[in-house]
Amino acid sequence: MQPTSRKPSSYEIFPYAGHVAYFSMEIAINPAMPTYSGGLGMLAGDTLRSAADLSIPLVAFTLLHRKGYFQQHLSPNGVQTETVQPWNPADFCVEEPARVTVLIEDRIVTARAWRYDIQGRFGHVVPIYLLDTDLEVNTGWDRGLTDHLYGGDENYRMQQEIVLGMGGVRMANALGLRVNVYHMNEGHASLLTLALLERQLCGGPLRAATETDIEHVRRQCVFTTHTPVPAGHDRFSTEQSIRILGGERTARLQQLGCFKDGMFNMTLLALRFSRYANAVAMQHGKVSRPMFPEYAIDTITNGVHAPTWISEPVQLMLNEHIPAWQRDNLYLRNAIDLPEAEILAAHARAKEELLAEVGSRTGVVLSPKVLTLGFARRAATYKRASLLFTDTERLAAIARAAGGLQILFAGKAHPHDGPGKAIIQQVVEEAARLSNDSLRILYLENYDWGLGAKLTAGVDVWVNTPRRPYEASGTSGMKAALNGVPSLSILDGWWIEGCIEGVTGWAIEDGANDQEEAESLYRKLESAVVPLYLDAPEKWARLMRTTLAFNGSYFNTNRMVKQYNRNAYYPQPLLQHAKVEEPVLVE
Repeated sequence: MQPTSRKPSSYEIFPYAGHVAYFSMEIAINPAMPTYSGGLGMLAGDTLRSAADLSIPLVAFTLLHRKGYFQQHLSPNGVQTETVQPWNPADFCVEEPARVTVLIEDRIVTARAWRYDIQGRFGHVVPIYLLDTDLEVNTGWDRGLTDHLYGGDENYRMQQEIVLGMGGVRMANALGLRVNVYHMNEGHASLLTLALLERQLCGGPLRAATETDIEHVRRQCVFTTHTPVPAGHDRFSTEQSIRILGGERTARLQQLGCFKDGMFNMTLLALRFSRYANAVAMQHGKVSRPMFPEYAIDTITNGVHAPTWISEPVQLMLNEHIPAWQRDNLYLRNAIDLPEAEILAAHARAKEELLAEVGSRTGVVLSPKVLTLGFARRAATYKRASLLFTDTERLAAIARAAGGLQILFAGKAHPHDGPGKAIIQQVVEEAARLSNDSLRILYLENYDWGLGAKLTAGVDVWVNTPRRPYEASGTSGMKAALNGVPSLSILDGWWIEGCIEGVTGWAIEDGANDQEEAESLYRKLESAVVPLYLDAPEKWARLMRTTLAFNGSYFNTNRMVKQYNRNAYYPQPLLQHAKVEEPVLVE
């Protein structure tokens, strides 16, 4: 089901507007707007949809990405090429009259904002402001700064992050929004702290900033990190920082401890200026704290927006038996009592919809009766999409024993990620070599929001094989769980918290190398998954019920946003100190 939204007719300020300003480089706003690349953007969009449902006073800032991320094209042998995804913001958004400027390489760059409203279940609106530099007053280069999501080189990235962070703070001021919490979703937005510090100094030199000034900024900022490896954090050379951001700013940031190993580190900047920081899963918190031992990093485990990701057949079933789930996702716990026949029938309809989509895309007709595995992730080497092919003879034997096996892959590699593209090519080549009457393997082109929803609802088992500990959280398996689809996954990210063996799915056991973990994957398929699917449909239905009841009721953004509200945005000590009225959540 698509999120409820409306195109605003005029500039509005709702009651308590802007108490929380949420900044994210990418946000999955609408399926027809290519403003996201993958998990980070989907998480941001789901966060805002739940904030609207819960009547959280929140606004969001991102970049427009006028030419999108990219449209993926795969050759018959799996070679990925890309084309741009141009779209017209006027078809979805309303242009705001406000204009702001930022200084980039001693150039004055002007930005405007396009507004898109997300409307929640009870009418509450969360506005998203998409910053855009495509204005005649700017040079040709500067007009393209908000064109491409994750496009260009590090210079382009840093300039974009100035527009997002510093331009976003100034746009909030220009729009008259009253903001008392700034939430940085990943380090891309952390330059907003510099804008807040400069505002605190009223135009005075940065060298004059005192600890009191810094503390004033810290009280306003919270930060979420999504990256479990050092190389994943945005870093820029001292030369880049001096040239793009400016010498005075660079010198002050060095003094404040925002450089590491000679590089300007955006995560360190966010941590230095935030009163609260969190990782996105329990395991991710354990990995992140040793990376930044001087900072306290809490944990709020990710979730997904249930009404967006639960398929229509499953929603109809839930509406009949558990109507309260729509206002409070915790009631999904009552799925433990759903009629077995009904959950099997609802899934069968979702599976038929998926296979129809596969047929329309590929011309290949798959069987709704055959066990179907799904694997759809960004094509990165650590996600190990090819782990299933470690022992192809054994995989073929499993398919024969199961009376057939269907495996659906999807995922984009970043245009500059050669190893990621090679992974796609390997999977496509293996699929062509191995596919036969009992084993059908397909790689679906151009993985996006719509295809992701059909896959997570329609496959029988969701497979995830990251190399530990590189999975910060992962959310695709959560989407599957909300449809009663169990996971077969490495114990990393969210799955450490979500796995109850044989109840919500199965764990691929840790091994010393890929071969050992592939052995566990095959063994679980042979001994647990295939026999249960083939011989015990009533037990499979119970597995789907417990998956939905236990994991669906917890791994959702309804719960997650409430945790952010209580622990990050408006913790009780802050409320008492600042005498800020906590918003009342609509349950």
